[in-house]
Amino acid sequence: MSANLSLYDLAGADDDIRFSPNCWRTRMALAHKGLPVETIAWRFTEKDAIARTGQGKVPVLVAGDTWLHKSWDIAVYLEETYPDRPSLFGGREGRATARFVNQWASEVLHPAVARVVVPDIPVALHEKDREYFRTTREAAFGRSFAAIAAERDEALAVLRRTLAPLRSTLAGQPFVAGGAPAYADHAVFGAFQWARVISPVALTAPDDPVSAWVGRMLDAYDGLARAAKRMAGA
Repeated sequence: MSANLSLYDLAGADDDIRFSPNCWRTRMALAHKGLPVETIAWRFTEKDAIARTGQGKVPVLVAGDTWLHKSWDIAVYLEETYPDRPSLFGGREGRATARFVNQWASEVLHPAVARVVVPDIPVALHEKDREYFRTTREAAFGRSFAAIAAERDEALAVLRRTLAPLRSTLAGQPFVAGGAPAYADHAVFGAFQWARVISPVALTAPDDPVSAWVGRMLDAYDGLARAAKRMAGA
């Protein structure tokens, strides 16, 4: 019998605005496995709620007495704990390849998307989170949100060049993982769902193969991601 699963999931001022790319990776992985989960709206300054993990970021998955964090570690846990359910990786070799894709998305794609969407995030945040978000993100970028916003056109051009290997891959197959979505797709899609929920900026052109893939991912798992609430104007 499966343990009851709970997921601490980053939210804006509105509990239903869920915009973390890493949390979306986990939500898609849970849906892929067909596992029901209770999602708990969590905010940047509510670190006490997840103190048992010894760190202060989400996603955090609670499975009985087990508390896990980091989207990749959660995916591995789900694969190993529920081997009778659809595989996230398709075997050992697929897991190794998915890990590379996961790291590319985290280390290359997420920073590129952040340069485009970060200026749109503060308005969505709970009041108690806004100063924390501003000071931490401006320190990370080394400049103000106003300066980041002024560079958006350049940032979008850089992002679209960064997507070249994803674009060429999806021109020849429907999903990153091949004929059907798997964790490699979830790892990349989280960034696009992040932007879709929070920002009015289109990351890709309508005729881009990546746009068609995003549409397929939005429809996957009974339209889980498509049904997500978005910020007004996004």
